[in-house]
Amino acid sequence: MVQLVLINGAPASGKSTLARMLAQEWPLALVLDLDSIRGSLGRWADDPAAAGHAARRLGLAMAQTHLRAGREVIVPQFLQRVDLVLALAEVCRQVGAEFVEVALVSDADDAARRFAARAGSAAANHRDAELLQDAPGAEPIEAMYAGMIAMLRTRPGTHLVRTRAGDVAGTYADLRRALA
Repeated sequence: MVQLVLINGAPASGKSTLARMLAQEWPLALVLDLDSIRGSLGRWADDPAAAGHAARRLGLAMAQTHLRAGREVIVPQFLQRVDLVLALAEVCRQVGAEFVEVALVSDADDAARRFAARAGSAAANHRDAELLQDAPGAEPIEAMYAGMIAMLRTRPGTHLVRTRAGDVAGTYADLRRALA
């Protein structure tokens, strides 16, 4: 059965790296990066909330189309609220695909440390994350991580994968075990 794998995790936890690795195992698997979609929208930074909602709507349509074509979809996304999780699960239900929910976990201090270490990255998504984090009223990474953990407590079917700092191969092996 075709599947959609949601990889939740704090910024800089390795979601995108692991998603790209996983995509190499499935022909034409789609790594559906909603932050990249948002960054493709003209003047998105003028209204990040509206841009985020538009990116999610586009992403859901893309996921549905790709799953209907019989192809896997991998969504690396940091989520603190359940709305998108439920929307992705509903897309899977509509097309008869399996929904698999994974979360990369460590601790709040590690999440903040990794985010800070990534500062100054040339990657567009990383720059955008810094821009959003520096916006007035933005929550500290530690608080955002706590929000993710609180949401995960309401999702007992989520596969938790502990990240291994500096050991991408080991974390990927743990992810594969969680998906088996």
